[in-house]
Amino acid sequence: MADWLLVLAGGLVGAPLRYLLGVDAKFRLHAAFPWGTFAANTGAALILGFVSEAVTDGDLGPRLHLLLATGFCGALSTWSTFSYELMTFGSARRLGLAAGYLTLSVGAGVGLSFAGAAVARAAF
Repeated sequence: MADWLLVLAGGLVGAPLRYLLGVDAKFRLHAAFPWGTFAANTGAALILGFVSEAVTDGDLGPRLHLLLATGFCGALSTWSTFSYELMTFGSARRLGLAAGYLTLSVGAGVGLSFAGAAVARAAF
């Protein structure tokens, strides 16, 4: 299978999942905090940490990296929506919410990337 098809296949799963997480979070939580984007981004960070560590250690091949990291995680995570939500909070003068969202998202994303890598090291 061509590399670009692997990326496409991963994206075909990651993009709708990202959308559905956002819709479900809005429907269930009715919160000002963007839980759907947060869940998509932190979930992608966890998976990306795991996959990247496994590929680096030679436990997964580069084709799985294209499928899972580039395709799936690339479509699941969303920097643009995260940035837009931060700008929206800032424009509405909800600076505390913006600061909390930024801090929690970056902290959890980095932490979960390291956690995913640790799980891969333990698993393989």
